[in-house]
Amino acid sequence: MSRIESTNDFVIKFANVNGSGSASANELLARAILRMGVPVSPSNIFPSNIQGMPTWYELRVCEQGWLGRRGGIDLMVAMNPQTWDADVAELEPGGYLFYDSTKPLPPGSLRDDITAIGMPATAICNATYEDPRQRTLFKNILVLGALAELMQVELPVIETLFAEQYKGKEKLLDGNVQALRAGAAFAREHLAQQGLGLRVQRADAVGDRIFAEGNAATALGMVYGGATVCAWYPITPSTSVAEAFQAYCKQFRTDPETGEVRAAIVQAEDEIAAIGMILGAGWNGARAFTATSGPGISLMQEFLGFAYFAEVPLTIVNVQRGGPSTGMPTRTQQADLLACAYASHGDTQHVLLFPEDPAELFEFAATALDLADRLQTPVIVMSELDIGMNQRLCRPFHWDDARRYDRGKVLTREDLDAGRKLERYKDVDGDALAWRTLPGTHPSKGAYFTRGSTHNALAVYSERGDDYRYIADRLQRKMVTAAQLAPQPAVRAAANTTHATRLAVVYFGSTAPAMDEALHELAQEGLHLDALRVRAFPFAASVGEFIAAHDTVFVVEQNRDGQLRTLLVNQLEIDPKKLRKLLHFDGTPITARFIRDAITQSVHQAAVGSPA
Repeated sequence: MSRIESTNDFVIKFANVNGSGSASANELLARAILRMGVPVSPSNIFPSNIQGMPTWYELRVCEQGWLGRRGGIDLMVAMNPQTWDADVAELEPGGYLFYDSTKPLPPGSLRDDITAIGMPATAICNATYEDPRQRTLFKNILVLGALAELMQVELPVIETLFAEQYKGKEKLLDGNVQALRAGAAFAREHLAQQGLGLRVQRADAVGDRIFAEGNAATALGMVYGGATVCAWYPITPSTSVAEAFQAYCKQFRTDPETGEVRAAIVQAEDEIAAIGMILGAGWNGARAFTATSGPGISLMQEFLGFAYFAEVPLTIVNVQRGGPSTGMPTRTQQADLLACAYASHGDTQHVLLFPEDPAELFEFAATALDLADRLQTPVIVMSELDIGMNQRLCRPFHWDDARRYDRGKVLTREDLDAGRKLERYKDVDGDALAWRTLPGTHPSKGAYFTRGSTHNALAVYSERGDDYRYIADRLQRKMVTAAQLAPQPAVRAAANTTHATRLAVVYFGSTAPAMDEALHELAQEGLHLDALRVRAFPFAASVGEFIAAHDTVFVVEQNRDGQLRTLLVNQLEIDPKKLRKLLHFDGTPITARFIRDAITQSVHQAAVGSPA
């Protein structure tokens, strides 16, 4: 049997049960490898209940820098009997199985093409600790120590992480360090001879990049972007956006004299109330947002339509999860595009932003607040569970201290006193954006009636067809302006080719790191594709131009129905035959292997089926 031998390039997967504390130990391993200068990318796959159900933690270690899921597992740390068969089946040929050997395995539990390494972790902990909770928690640290020893992860690095985590709690620190060293000692004495061919070696491949969680990055972007109001209702996987915003406001928005936090953070009774609160705050001139997920978007439909038609700034962070209905609350998808793009009844259209990682979540959160004010319309940041609730290696966040908030077309008291006339819903500048005033601007001028019913350019109630058409047409033209102001697509020419390619790929969001690796592998196989990453909807004109320049365009997305493709066909009037669906929707993050194999197979089938 040929065993996998690799340094700084492999995938580990931990299989355990929710509530066992395994995720914390697994993250320690990820951070230790990162501090040794080797890039890592974790994915925490957990159930929607509190504890007792299967949970997995997949860790990609890659000095070359690929941060998406690769596909395939080199080392399975199998600690859950319930998922044993599936976990063992997931291993690559020549891979390694690390398991708790306290109880003997039944016949036929292993594969002939893998190496099994058993450690009686439960027996060791039962003999060492009397407290049942300590036995469970320290078993994870014991296993961490053994794996660190076998993979040559430096124990002092992990101990430093413990010291940082338990500063001022020496009793907890000492217990964890002892369990870590005991696991390492056991591995040296009893397991080293079995030979784990996966090793970590110090490198310098991380650079100045940071390890950040997407939801926290979003919250920090909202603070820097000037948000002072957050109304929210708890829902997985967006709850930590509001919690992080509250923590950051306490840190950065506290009055030094009074100690009061200069922000309003309200946990509403439901999602309908939450969006109603930020709608009112936006109408009053505050920068406000709510964070939710797909079911929350479903409940917010009526207020979204009101904000669109009454032209009130409104910002939503939608951390997408699996649907429909309750769906898969703790699994990732990109399946809310159509629901968000056209949310509410009648002819409505909303601005969507598609970040790829925590760095763009930070940037897009602030940008969304600017766009909502400038465009006087709802703007939805389309985050995803994969980047929202996982740690990602990304470039450092950047903020220009000279940057000023874009409040859009707001008439001041001085403007009104100087003779400027408010024509609330009239396009006077040719960009489809009207001027507004904020409540209390002037004692006698600049007031208007905000309504969700039909109105004319002066905000007066009207059911005249020509008045309605004027407003509806201007709102449609406003989306043209939005396409120009929103983040533009990222275009990348095919690598290692001197001639134009007729093949291309369009993708968005968290698909980016897996796509980067897949394109690299395809190029090595002689298959070259131009690539465009969509970063906003409505689409920039360059998106249509890019598609028109190619014969076949693969549209890669993580949903069942090809929702991005539907938007491209609908908005840009593209021939659907030109756009080939490449869909991944099992709730796990897409892999580079899936993208590479799907494109290769499609191109091969097209070549075989083409006339000679």
